[in-house]
Parts: sequence; C-alpha cells; structure tokens
Amino acid sequence: MIQEYQIRVVPQVAYTEENIKLYIAKDKSLDVRTINQIRVLRKSIDARQRQIFVNLKVRAYINEFPQDEQYVSTEYPHVENGRPVVVVGEGPAGLFAALKLIEKGLRPIVLERGKNVRERKKDLALIAKMQKVDEGSNYSFGEGGAGAYSDGKLYTRSKKRGNVDKILNVFCQHGASTSILADAHPHIGTDKLPRVIENMRNTILRCGGEVHFLTKMTRLLIQGNEVKGVEAVDLETNKVSEFRGPVILATGHSARDVYRYLNEAQIEIEAKGIAVGVRLEHPSALIDQIQYHNKNGRGAYLPAAEYAFVTQVNGRGVYSFCMCPGGFVIPAATGKAQIVVNGMSPSNRGTAWSNSGMVVEVHPEDCVKMTGGQEDALSVMRFQEQLEKTCWQQGNMKQTAPAQRMADFVNSRLSYDLPKSSYAPGLISSPLHFWLPDFVSQRLQEGFKTFGKQAHGFLTNEAVMIATESRTSSPVRIIRDRETLQHVRLQGLFPCGEGAGYAGGIVSAGIDGERCAEMAACYVESLCV
Repeated sequence: MIQEYQIRVVPQVAYTEENIKLYIAKDKSLDVRTINQIRVLRKSIDARQRQIFVNLKVRAYINEFPQDEQYVSTEYPHVENGRPVVVVGEGPAGLFAALKLIEKGLRPIVLERGKNVRERKKDLALIAKMQKVDEGSNYSFGEGGAGAYSDGKLYTRSKKRGNVDKILNVFCQHGASTSILADAHPHIGTDKLPRVIENMRNTILRCGGEVHFLTKMTRLLIQGNEVKGVEAVDLETNKVSEFRGPVILATGHSARDVYRYLNEAQIEIEAKGIAVGVRLEHPSALIDQIQYHNKNGRGAYLPAAEYAFVTQVNGRGVYSFCMCPGGFVIPAATGKAQIVVNGMSPSNRGTAWSNSGMVVEVHPEDCVKMTGGQEDALSVMRFQEQLEKTCWQQGNMKQTAPAQRMADFVNSRLSYDLPKSSYAPGLISSPLHFWLPDFVSQRLQEGFKTFGKQAHGFLTNEAVMIATESRTSSPVRIIRDRETLQHVRLQGLFPCGEGAGYAGGIVSAGIDGERCAEMAACYVESLCV
C-alpha cells in the first residue's frame, strides 16, 4: 500500500527519514516495521513564529517497496542523421534547448564562446588571485553560463509548474540530488552544478549532437527575411566557419557584443528595464538569529536562513535579489575596466556569511537621464557600462570592490573600516551614498530603513554593502513573436532565454530553451513539407 500524507512537524523530526517514519507510525497508528520507505515529495520551512515548523508532503511505502525511480527520466534518441539546428550559447537556455531538440529528433550544433566547465574554473581563480579577468572565460561566459558558478538556485516564480518539474527532473537525471524535487526553494550548489552540466553536455554528444567551445558567433547568415545559420570564429585558431540551420540565440545577459551587432545590423531589439544596486553581506549567524527568532541561531536541524524583502520607494521597486545563505560574494566582471559583483552558495551553505543583491528597479528613461544620451535600444546597456566603470575607478582600477557598512550608508557616513568579507579580491572603503546614482542610493537608503523595521537587527553596521550589482537581467529584449517565438521579422531565428530578455534565472531560462526548441522543431517540420 502506498499512502501520501501532509504533516507539520518540528525541525528535528523532519531532519531524517527515520524520524519522519517514526512520526507517521505514531500519528497514523501504524506498525513502524511495515513502513519500508519514506519519500519526501514537498518540503518548506515555516519560520513566521518563534516555534519553527517544517511542512512536509511524504509518500509512505507500507508493506511494499518502491518500484519507480525517484525522478522521471527523459528518453534521448540518437540524432546523428537528424536535421541540424544551431544553438548559440551553452548556458541553461542553450543546454535545455539542445536536449529538447534531441527529444524531437533534431541534431543540435552548440556554439559556446567560453571554455568547458572544468577549464573555466581555472580562469575564475585568476580573478580573485591575480585581479585578471579573461573576457572569454569568467563567471558569465563559458559552459553552463552565469548560473554554473554563481549559485545554482532553482527557484522560479513561473506558474507553469509542469515545465518546472521537467527541468528539475532533467537535472536529477544528470546527477543532481533528488532533494531538489521536494524543496520549496531548490538549490544544487556551486560545487555540484558543474558536474551536472558536464553530464548534460555528454548526453548531447552521445546522442550525436555537437558542442564547439571557444567558438564565437560573429554574424547571422541571412537570406531575405530568413536566417540560414551563423558565421563563427574559432578563438584559438581564428578560423572562420559557417554553421547551417535555424538558430536558437541563447547568448546570456552579458554578451554585449551580440547586442551591438544586432543593433548595427538593424535586427529589431529594444531597451529593457533592469535593477541595479549592491551585494549586501551579513554574518550568517546574524541572519539565522533574525529569521529564526532565536538568539542561538538555527541550531542543529535547520539550514542557513533565507530572507526576501520588497518595498516601493518613489515609484520604483526596491528588493532583495538572489539571496545566498551561507555563501560568497564573487567578482563577476566580463571585461576590462569594470567591477560587477554577484553571489553564490555551495551545496552545504556553510560559510560564515549570507548575502543578497539589494537592488532598485531601473526604467529605460532613468538611464537616458543618467547618460545624457538619446533613448534607444542600447541606452540601458550604456548605463550599466558607465556604472560598472565608475565602480572600477572607485576600486583603484582593480577588482578590489568599493564597499560601505550598511548603517553608515543609510546615514551618509564614510566607513573608516570594513568588516571581514567573503569577497576574495578584497574591499576598499568608499562613500557609495555619494557616487552611486542619486535615484539608486536614495531609494536604497529608504528601503533599508523599511527592511530594518520589518526585521529587527537587519539594519546594522555588521553588514557591508559591496558595489555593484548590475547584471540582474538583460538590458535588451530581442523582439520575437508571441506565438512562434521567432524574431518578429526574421524566420528561423529564435531569441531565447535570459540574454534575449525572456527569462530570469536557471529554471526559467531552461523552460524558455525547451519552448524555443519546440518551436524550432515545428519550423523545421514546415520546411520539410
């Protein structure tokens, strides 16, 4: 007999399968010896009151053993002889697009400007140790995209739950823990996600697809109103090649050269609002105390605490973004003369710090005022570039990041010293309240006051603000048809994922990759008629 139960238990009970089994046996008047296995189907923590509870949906196997896998597997056929589709970019959108193409019997040709996920790790270490940013291999460029080494959180606000489940199951099929199927805010972890990505690439290759690293798209091959493929350069040999087929363009939110090319080629794009601000880092023990309402912190049975804040200040949203409990702040620049910060957490979320982006909503008209230029498709991107360059100048023209204690910032005071931080290249005290754009700094100040009232102890000089968080999303949207997902003018071009302006994280990018692959398959089928 298989039974499913909704239970609400204290953290100690939820901590192990054996404890859950004993609880259910007692609560449901069962002989514990008849419960052969427990599977947790959903798990969330309710920390709204002093007594913390864990809400669980569990499946109990009573007098029998499970015959099914813990996740739903997808069959990937061999597609060596399938019709080709070019996928530009091997972030989550590109990876899931390629796998979906294989499901549809098509042969993906994946072009990635960066290195494979293992080689990429060496270049990331140089940013921290040598202050050296490789423009082709960094926290944004390379196999796995921005998510591979910048956290691996799988939470999305998407309401398309079935699609979300598919994405999570594919991750499990390629080596992720099945706990991500149950957790309310699933997280693979920066230390484990690269292996999963490598396994996904191996599936593409094993099925007859192609993956080309250090291969950068230089232009689209266009005939009339139809895209026939791409031209790309091998960054090691400088050899230029053509790759033919419909194109799924999934280049990520930091491929600014792609945006410039599209704009110059008069391929329809538009400016898109973003959010900018800082990384705010607290001691993780302090966040645990605040969120779990306990001066002793999380104790032995709870994970590092998360938080989420949002408010409105003078017509713009101010909110926390990409919260990383027990994590690190990382240098996420993709080129020279820029500082960009992001956050990540290892799977155990076990560091001494917790951080999140604290950002202000920015509209295209705000950027035009700041840059003093014309409002056009690249105006938000130019604002990003200007802010990142200013930050680099404030950081002594290195990856040393300008920073300020939180309470000092709110009170417009210089910080004469800074707390210890996880940011490896180092911090330099700087008056962020003075040089950040007024419409950002003033809204952040008011937002922090509000958050401090909502969570006593959150507004503190124990926390440090590290500038600048500017890559929250793409500053450009590549305009596509709502129904076919093709570009509004060019057939055979499928703008995809976060870089095209249609996703905001690993899961939503994966969902969009699958959708674009399905539409590309329909397009290929129409060509065959």
